[in-house]
Amino acid sequence: MVKLELEKLNLHYMSIELGMIEIKENITNELKQKLKSNLAESGLELLDDQKSILVDKIKNVIIEMIHYSDEIPKANYSDFISKKLNYDYTYLSNLFSEVKGITIQHFIINHKIEKAKELILYDELNFTEIACKLHYSSIAHLSSQFKKVTGHSPSFYKRIGDKRKSNLENLLYM
Repeated sequence: MVKLELEKLNLHYMSIELGMIEIKENITNELKQKLKSNLAESGLELLDDQKSILVDKIKNVIIEMIHYSDEIPKANYSDFISKKLNYDYTYLSNLFSEVKGITIQHFIINHKIEKAKELILYDELNFTEIACKLHYSSIAHLSSQFKKVTGHSPSFYKRIGDKRKSNLENLLYM
């Protein structure tokens, strides 16, 4: 999709990787706005300032760490993010808060709770295993953060999910 938009505008690129494009030539502001507009129509966003790009990289590291890796790092999250992006964590933290309006820690907590919700609905792990997998010190800690973010306890969320599954199964077998 991105390649097609670049070709439409007769832009030559050296590389296209997930989230990054390196364009060979300098482009005018008018052409940059056209590319931005074309990408937006496809649901993509063109980030052209260094702060936004770095914040996007922070978000991607966190999302990958929580949602797509088998094991969340046991090391301190700040150390992990700092090493992964090769920047001082204090700088990353201040930048993230400035641009996103929330702390990196809150972003991590929100994504851990989203992962917990997913694991609860899959119903393959019990609450102890979920707390352990997401590196919570206890079920109580998981439950406390879960309730702060969602307004409900994990067990209430599980009951709602079970009820939805049951209703769906009843509809399928009618």
